[in-house]
Amino acid sequence: MPTLDPGSPPGLRALFERRGLNATLGWVFVGVLCLAGVAAFGSRPLWAGFTFTLVALAVAPAVAFRRVDAMVPWEVLALASAPALGRILVIGQTVGGVTLTGRVTTYVAVAAAALILAVELDVFTPVRMTFSFAVLFVVVATVATAGLWAEARWLSDTFLGTSILLDGRPEHVIEESLMWDFVAATVAGAVAGVLFEYYFRRFADATPRYPIERRSDGD
Repeated sequence: MPTLDPGSPPGLRALFERRGLNATLGWVFVGVLCLAGVAAFGSRPLWAGFTFTLVALAVAPAVAFRRVDAMVPWEVLALASAPALGRILVIGQTVGGVTLTGRVTTYVAVAAAALILAVELDVFTPVRMTFSFAVLFVVVATVATAGLWAEARWLSDTFLGTSILLDGRPEHVIEESLMWDFVAATVAGAVAGVLFEYYFRRFADATPRYPIERRSDGD
């Protein structure tokens, strides 16, 4: 990581320290995601693949800009890490009849993936979204990711002989379960969209955390 001259102005030093702290915490959570992916690889390969997809999204700015401090807000990665750890630490536990490692963790993770993408577009590209479009974008991205996740489970059951989706239940039960999955994804996406707008774009003031010079609106 680049260093700062001891004689630099205090404001610049504070800015550098904020970038460094964000990058450090971000890479810590990338490490957590990697460990969770490795832990899930043997018993839940699809979930491991999804976890490593989150890792790829998280490190994309650092790779693209070739700077280790080009990292999305660490809070986003903390949110993405929570369901990955939940799959390991609270597997099988239920609250009020809801399996914590079912829709809850799955679609928090799916929404986190959409949130990472939205934050990266907003921070590292000239793309700027209105409030309504930002929420809609995250919702649509979350539902689209949920659709890809459903297809991945079906393909795994069909061609690899797993029983993730096609687990012996009647067809109408599986279809109803899928519809509830999409409902859960929509709700998670709406919450993530509002979180993106009101926290990451307004409260968190993410811009000073990054070393990337943005293009002005007229560029």
